[in-house]
Amino acid sequence: MEDERRARSAQPRAGEIPGGGAPLPGSRGSPGLLRVDVLDLDEDEDDLEVFSKDASLIDMNSFSPMMPTSPLSMINQVKFEDEPELKDLFITVDEPESHVTTIETFITYKVITKTSRGEFDSSEFEVRRRYQDFLWLKGKLEDAHPTLIIPPLPEKFIVKGMVERFNDDFIETRRKALHKFLNRIADHPTLTFNEDFKVFLTAQAWELSSHKKQGPGLLTRMGQTVRAVASSMRGVKNRPEEFMEINNFIEIFSQKINLIDKISQRIYKEERDYLDEMKEYGPIHILWSASEEDVVDTLKGVATCIEQCCKATEKRMSGLSESLLPIVHEYVLYSDTLMGVMKRRDQIQAELDSKVEALTYKKADTDLLTEEIGKLEDKVECANNALKADWERWKQNMQNDIKSAFTDVAEENVHYYEQCLAAWESFLTSQTDLNLEEHSEDKL
Repeated sequence: MEDERRARSAQPRAGEIPGGGAPLPGSRGSPGLLRVDVLDLDEDEDDLEVFSKDASLIDMNSFSPMMPTSPLSMINQVKFEDEPELKDLFITVDEPESHVTTIETFITYKVITKTSRGEFDSSEFEVRRRYQDFLWLKGKLEDAHPTLIIPPLPEKFIVKGMVERFNDDFIETRRKALHKFLNRIADHPTLTFNEDFKVFLTAQAWELSSHKKQGPGLLTRMGQTVRAVASSMRGVKNRPEEFMEINNFIEIFSQKINLIDKISQRIYKEERDYLDEMKEYGPIHILWSASEEDVVDTLKGVATCIEQCCKATEKRMSGLSESLLPIVHEYVLYSDTLMGVMKRRDQIQAELDSKVEALTYKKADTDLLTEEIGKLEDKVECANNALKADWERWKQNMQNDIKSAFTDVAEENVHYYEQCLAAWESFLTSQTDLNLEEHSEDKL
């Protein structure tokens, strides 16, 4: 009996590592189920109300099909909720520079990297990259991690009717977007250890050009494209329920974030028109005061108030253009990225389904098909696990970003109205005091 009790006590409890140690993630002894607020979007397109909804998110590892081999990267894969994040990679995109050749005109950006990681040869790197290099990096990340959510790049071409391609405002907007793109990759638990990302940050121009040529040949890429198109044409017969829910969320999110983007752009344009019109009223009141001796001070006071309100409006618009508009538009681009991720996941599953169907009808060598099916099943499982883990991480970041952007705008609006109100109250108080003085003098 004593031996039996010892044997039972020696058995590990659910979620506990045999031989002692901390509970495994997802067990009852760890924060496996997290309660977080997620962005919930109403299906009515006219209703832009965003509200919180409780949802249980399963905590899981973010291992991707292309597992990084660095020991530091493997440690970085598993993060506990109360563990502080130690940032060891700092990237800055700065100093855009125009280049004119006989063939083309393009802009390059200085990319400065500072790091304490051991896999880097130095602690600081400085390279110049053009937009095509960023596109190449994004494509390599998508190839290596097809079901991870790769941060979006700004559009290659500007919308007609907006600013010119090499306008200073456009270049600065793109620089900020490229800066955010690289830093989002650096903050990602898996993408940050991608070898192509490291090459992008450290290699000189000729080294990067040589590295680009080391990829698969044209025929290989064409074969991959043909298989992907064939898989997408066949479609997925039995998409898992959890991915059906993700797909539905993406469709609704895409509709709503595009609508918010359009409304935000319209508000900014109307605010700019309002500012341009208001700027004309100050000088008009100054000119008017020259012909009205009895109300000179009053008219000049109105002009001063208008000028103060113009400055407050300019500051408010600056907050819109720096805080809200870029975030909202980035998530418009993210919606396209999410659709691409789901499409690639479905292609992997469709390839497995076609092999299973071929085996069912014995359309080819069964032994070879069985082996291929086993490999594809592993590939599908890895792809699904990577997407599920990255999906929860992305949703949390999305909610934090959008909440922060709208909170900043709300605070800017409150400050704006306080400034305008204070300007007019000060003017009205001074006018009231002046009128009382004049009234007293008249009595005397």
